[in-house]
Amino acid sequence: MNATAAVDLSVQIGALRLRNPILAASGTFGYGLEFSHLVNLQRLGGFVTKGISKEPMAGAPAPRLCETASGMLNAVGLQNVGVRAFVAEKMPAIAQLGVTVVVNVFGTTPEEYAEVIRALEDAEGIAAYELNVSCPNVKKGGMQFGGDPGLLAEVVGGARRASGKRPVWVKLSPLVTDIGLIGRAAEEAGADALTVANTYPAMAVDYRTGRSRLGNPTGGLSGPAIKPITLRLVWEVSKAVKIPVIGLGGIETMEDVLEYLTVGAAAVQVGTASFIDPKASEGIVEELERAQSEANAININEIRCVFKG
Repeated sequence: MNATAAVDLSVQIGALRLRNPILAASGTFGYGLEFSHLVNLQRLGGFVTKGISKEPMAGAPAPRLCETASGMLNAVGLQNVGVRAFVAEKMPAIAQLGVTVVVNVFGTTPEEYAEVIRALEDAEGIAAYELNVSCPNVKKGGMQFGGDPGLLAEVVGGARRASGKRPVWVKLSPLVTDIGLIGRAAEEAGADALTVANTYPAMAVDYRTGRSRLGNPTGGLSGPAIKPITLRLVWEVSKAVKIPVIGLGGIETMEDVLEYLTVGAAAVQVGTASFIDPKASEGIVEELERAQSEANAININEIRCVFKG
């Protein structure tokens, strides 16, 4: 028998149990279907779909991606088919993948978040919803809600009422003065878990043309460059709330995962690394399995939140 076969990497995110703490992040994994021939999806803890809105969104103009030092800028603009087409055309195939699926939900008003969730409620194969209240690449919605505790509570409360028994996760913005305060507002409004954090607004220009290297003037920075900043945010939020925190930012290796767990994360999402290597998340799972099977070198549930300063 394979030495790693008996390794237990399962983690609990509220009422939801994942086979391991590695999820593929929203916006980097499409609808999941695009990766099904490249990655053994059943090896992952799960994946988060791209953001789904009430109506179809065309997204931002090209180019949408730009490589930067130790990272990447993106300005996709939440392009998606809209919730009705998603339920009818995408979800039946997604439900057959045999993996935990979290649907990322976006709206331009608090009511729209709830409407999207209500439209998703009858679809099979959805384990949880992740509210995107932090996208920096849209003109309306997103960060508008994630930076204001009152507006955030309105969005989360409406989503909680619409979601029935499915858990509601909230994807926070890093651009707030006190992320602990924002996290508590989401928790008190009914959030079951927090994803920390979204990308950082940034830009890249071509001095020869005087124009942005993206179709938009600015985009969201992700990748290894942001990991130290986001690691601190996860630590801050973990001290402020009782619900699980999911770390997201610059994760490429097993060591990155363990660092996030050390400061309080219950699980992580892998984003930009999937652009470099579509099998990055699966590779990290294999790293964790090997490490835990070798003389029980690590225990992911024991390593959580052991940071001593």
